[in-house]
Amino acid sequence: MKIALKEIILGIGLALLVFFARQGFEITPFILIGAVVLLLKFTMDNRTNNRFTLVEQKGVGVSAIPDVDFADIGGQEVAKREFKEALDFIRLDKEVRNLGIRPLKGILLAGPPGTGKTLMAKAAAGYTDSVLIAAAGSQFVEMYAGVGAQRVRQLFNKAYAEAEKANKQTAIVLIDEIDVLGAKRGKNISHMEYDQTLNELLTQIDGIKVNQQVRVLVVGATNRVDLLDPALLRPGRFDRIVRVDLPDKQGRLQILRIHAKGKPLALDVDLEQIAQATFGFSGAHLESIVNEAAIYALRHKRREITNRDFKEALEKVMLGERLNRNPSGEERLRIAYHETGHAMLSEKINKGSVASVTIISRGNALGYMRQHGQDDQYLYTKAELLARIQVCMAGAVAEELVFGERSTGAVSDIEQAAEIARKIVFAGLSDLGVVTSDLPSGVLVRTITQIIKEQETQVYDYLAENQGKLHVLAQKLLEQERLSGVQFRQIMQKSA
Repeated sequence: MKIALKEIILGIGLALLVFFARQGFEITPFILIGAVVLLLKFTMDNRTNNRFTLVEQKGVGVSAIPDVDFADIGGQEVAKREFKEALDFIRLDKEVRNLGIRPLKGILLAGPPGTGKTLMAKAAAGYTDSVLIAAAGSQFVEMYAGVGAQRVRQLFNKAYAEAEKANKQTAIVLIDEIDVLGAKRGKNISHMEYDQTLNELLTQIDGIKVNQQVRVLVVGATNRVDLLDPALLRPGRFDRIVRVDLPDKQGRLQILRIHAKGKPLALDVDLEQIAQATFGFSGAHLESIVNEAAIYALRHKRREITNRDFKEALEKVMLGERLNRNPSGEERLRIAYHETGHAMLSEKINKGSVASVTIISRGNALGYMRQHGQDDQYLYTKAELLARIQVCMAGAVAEELVFGERSTGAVSDIEQAAEIARKIVFAGLSDLGVVTSDLPSGVLVRTITQIIKEQETQVYDYLAENQGKLHVLAQKLLEQERLSGVQFRQIMQKSA
């Protein structure tokens, strides 16, 4: 009916133009104005309809997503339990109504990238038997005023329509990277498009226009909660904030087992050891390790994925692919002494801690000393932090001891040591005692420098006392390019 009406109006307009042209009127300005109007309308329609694509559940719309179950998500037991508890308000509708509980309107999944926030939102649709409509925050942002707010309305109207079409009483609206859409208002002074879009989202969540047949739950995902507008986080909008943090050791082991399921693993593969060595890794990193290990096995025409493949994959994910850099002979010798210094101090502080040491370039690193993963640790004493500074500075000190001067290869080590020393200061573990965040920068710099200098002196004394071991280990590393932790310790003991 609408199409027919448009055609009638267009036909009348053309007829009038022909009539006025025959009467001698100049119709060129009208033609130009009409062309501009049609161009603007085409542009707005294209931006509104085509650019705003939705991903929907189980073939409800144009694009289906694979079925995801909470059992497919590893390492997030606490987050899954809290999220499922919130979703039970949808599943147990009768019990909720009997107790007079107000249904939740929004749940925010917050945490670092790659921890499974989007997967959890997808699993929620199957768990609650709801329609899932998904969109990204960037799809709402537009330079044209009012377009973002219109897209928000379209998103919610789509959720209502698809739920009714599928004969379902609930719909879940997933907005990934919601910090783009829900950033604090008043920061974009040039125009109010961002604020209008957020205001429309707040209105839709509040439910001024209530659909009695379909209840919509908004699930937002972000790794920057600090950027969100306070009005979005208040109860009645996002009622629950579920933390989806980096997994612990048991969580990492569970994730590795999920991704290794169905893959031919060799008998020497120990997933628990890999989980221990990957402290601070997200689920996405762990999936990448398993995938890269399989790629290495394929590259070497092996039918099983071996422990060696996993070691190579771990180093690739941590540092990057091997590079065809060809340092000069003097540079290779310097790198060998640098990495040997790191490894010797690591063994001094914690026997058996060196997993491997290499002078093969990966990513931005010309060489690398990898330590065995220990049990997850969240608290550190002053002695433990000072020991970590010693390991950081051992490479540069070894260079100075052997060559008489240091090189730029210690830049990242110095940055890491300075960060640890900063942590010592603001944890109240330095000679300054308890300090506040407004500590004068000059005092902070002097204290950090003093802490690092004291540790450098201890490192220098140890390496000078064990200079014979340093030379033997560095020469062996230069010959073989890579030493395992076992080989390194054997050579270290023989050279005693």
